Amino acid sequence: MTINQTTNGLRRHKRVDVADVLRGFAVMAIILLHSIEHFNFYSFPDTSWQPGWLNFLDKAIWDGLFFAFGSKAYGIFALLFGFSFFIQDDNQKMRGKDFRLRFCWRLFLLFLFGQLDAMFFTGEILVLYALVGFILVLTCRLSTRTLILIGAFFILQPICIYQMIRAGLDPNYEILKINSGPYWGATYAAQTEGTFLEMVKVNLWEGQLASLAWAWEHGRLLQTAGLFIFGMLIGRSGWFKKEYLPQWGKVLARAILVYFPLSGIYNMMGNYISNPNFMTPFNILVSSLTNLCLMLMWVSGLLFAYYRTDVLSRRLSLLIPYGRMSMTNYVTQGIIGSALYYHWGLHLQMGITGSVLIGIAIFLVQWWACRWWMKARSHGPLEYVWKKATWAI
Repeated sequence: MTINQTTNGLRRHKRVDVADVLRGFAVMAIILLHSIEHFNFYSFPDTSWQPGWLNFLDKAIWDGLFFAFGSKAYGIFALLFGFSFFIQDDNQKMRGKDFRLRFCWRLFLLFLFGQLDAMFFTGEILVLYALVGFILVLTCRLSTRTLILIGAFFILQPICIYQMIRAGLDPNYEILKINSGPYWGATYAAQTEGTFLEMVKVNLWEGQLASLAWAWEHGRLLQTAGLFIFGMLIGRSGWFKKEYLPQWGKVLARAILVYFPLSGIYNMMGNYISNPNFMTPFNILVSSLTNLCLMLMWVSGLLFAYYRTDVLSRRLSLLIPYGRMSMTNYVTQGIIGSALYYHWGLHLQMGITGSVLIGIAIFLVQWWACRWWMKARSHGPLEYVWKKATWAI
């Protein structure tokens, strides 16, 4: 990473614009996904009256967006969380300070921001990040080789591998399942017919339990930990600098080579094995790895577009203010979506095509607001509060 000398003689990392581009891209993709999901409120109007072309368009948008961005946008977001930790930690190391205890306090603050977001939206990820983020504190002083091994261990979903081995050896083995159905049922009831206060009450308890249970059952928790570590390693090695594009070219080639056989295995394995206690962890493992491959294709492609193509670089640079205000944008998306689709708000009944148009509109309004805000400021509103509160004690 590039080091700047500040006016008081202290050294610190220069802000990495391409990281803000990636962050802005991820949050943009997230708003589109959340919009067609109606922010975890899967209530859609009857579409039987629609012409065939519109039903086709609805399905194409749903399948296309989830193929392109489902789990990939969150993967980029997680990678950048680890990267940001490295920048903050290394800045303090250059000043002779240890940032680890301060970062624990910062994670607690993030947990509070997550609670604010969770009041409106059950699918938020800030609480998960606040809990998993302690892995960075525990591992940040380890060698690069050790961190690669630990990160790969998490990415490879060891619990799923253990369950697959047990199910293969013992036909009577049953995987442990979390009964999260009642929690999701409570949140859906509040979204469908609850008042604002009733929704908040349910979201802060049943909604949080349902969200964390989903993250555990679908391998998101371990994958997030692994991506945090690899994001920290990207910062340590300087891989977001232009001179590392050849390495990203190798990453892109390997991601493509791994993706296609994994995708084929994922689609055909069910034809040969019917044991759900094997297939459930198998599907989680393989889908998480294929999503990881597609996420790496996105990151590699965006880095090449930003550094190698002037026209695309100028276009992608428009996302920089949006990426710098990623927390503000992410939290306000949940508030806006809840107000649009839930019973306490407008309770809109929109099809997929209409919903994605609303998502695009929300993004454009947020993007315009970010450009205006960042002309005179260095941080978004929530980013500013988070920074000030981090150093308040």
